[in-house]
Amino acid sequence: MKNLLFSLVLLSATVSVASAQSFRSIDKSPMDVAYLPDNFAHDRSGDDKAVAKVYYSRPQKKGREVFGNVVAYDKVWRTGANEAAELKAYQDITIGGEKLAAGTYSLFTIPGAKEWTIIVSTDLDYWGTAGYQEKYEVLRVKVPSSKLSKEVEAFSIQFEDLDGKSAVMRLAWDKTVVAVPVKY
Repeated sequence: MKNLLFSLVLLSATVSVASAQSFRSIDKSPMDVAYLPDNFAHDRSGDDKAVAKVYYSRPQKKGREVFGNVVAYDKVWRTGANEAAELKAYQDITIGGEKLAAGTYSLFTIPGAKEWTIIVSTDLDYWGTAGYQEKYEVLRVKVPSSKLSKEVEAFSIQFEDLDGKSAVMRLAWDKTVVAVPVKY
């Protein structure tokens, strides 16, 4: 009986080690989160309250031409990699002058050579844009794109708080950046 019990324990340990050895590697486009205010994630003093945050995955440039190639111009993009980016507004805000009620949304974009369309949708949990439907849009605004002097290797979203009641949400990759005005 002791030998049978010992054998079962040894078999269980072997299975656990084998399972750990097959654990998948790090995602090629890791997830990140951008907070408004941008110091919220770093300063937990209790003075700041989160206004909004965006969960997104960060694809890498890897020497490729990004916009107009990896990301098509004038087509809906999931705004990052993997699942569509998710925007959570903790309070009512305005994005590009359009009102957005507190809630959780998908964030899509339509990159263009000179301007981007920013889209907020109530349809959540999309992988890519295959099932994207305009009927779920609650906000659509256009913002100009600009060229950066320095290349951004990994797609990035950052908020910059301007004065405690307005901010800019920047989306950047390669040598392209857009600045989306946000008020709260």
